[in-house]
Amino acid sequence: MKTEKNIALEFNEFSKNYTNDMIGCVPHYMSLISGFVNSLPENFKPQSILDLGSGNGNVTAQLISFFPNAIYTLVDASSEMINLCRNHFNEYTIIYENKYFKDFSFNKESYDLVVAGFSIHHCDENEKQAMFGNIYNSLKKGGIFSYCDLMISKTNPDHKRLMQQWKEFVRINFPDGEKWNWLMEHYQTFDKPTDYPLQKDWISNAGFSTIEIGFREEYWVHLQAMK
Repeated sequence: MKTEKNIALEFNEFSKNYTNDMIGCVPHYMSLISGFVNSLPENFKPQSILDLGSGNGNVTAQLISFFPNAIYTLVDASSEMINLCRNHFNEYTIIYENKYFKDFSFNKESYDLVVAGFSIHHCDENEKQAMFGNIYNSLKKGGIFSYCDLMISKTNPDHKRLMQQWKEFVRINFPDGEKWNWLMEHYQTFDKPTDYPLQKDWISNAGFSTIEIGFREEYWVHLQAMK
């Protein structure tokens, strides 16, 4: 499988077996995704939820069973991913934005909860800082930003060891090596991961008062920040 010329086309292709591929390619995927519900305060009842880089809706699917009456806004560059969500969530109140989430127009103080599952690593460092600021401004007072991703830069001294562990994990699930080769083509072309401590500083600088780790296994991290 060759990487497509842009990320929208890339994920149109990846959408065909998205959930199984993510489980087989991303260590701790289900634990990280479950954090979007498990880490929320018990009395937190969001009425408006923004999903940035929604993919096929795996994060929204976690939330919608607990908050079925909320209004959801799903943003994704892949038309195929958006279509999957439309079919899956046709009984709920969903607003769809088929665009790069970096191009999304954030409305001030509009959301109780903003989520991002394995999407913000597509932003470079300047874009991440701007994104965290936009997310903060788009949240209502008391709102929550919930985010999971791989949080290690490619220049981190531990990166080489992580890559070997990651390769071993993927090759157990996909022994022929084709999936790993595609994953690394994608990773080199599109992914710009950043170390967790630096991202924590940026999130704090954006204005968030509290940042908590919901799940962490080495550099696979789910965090939650409160406004």
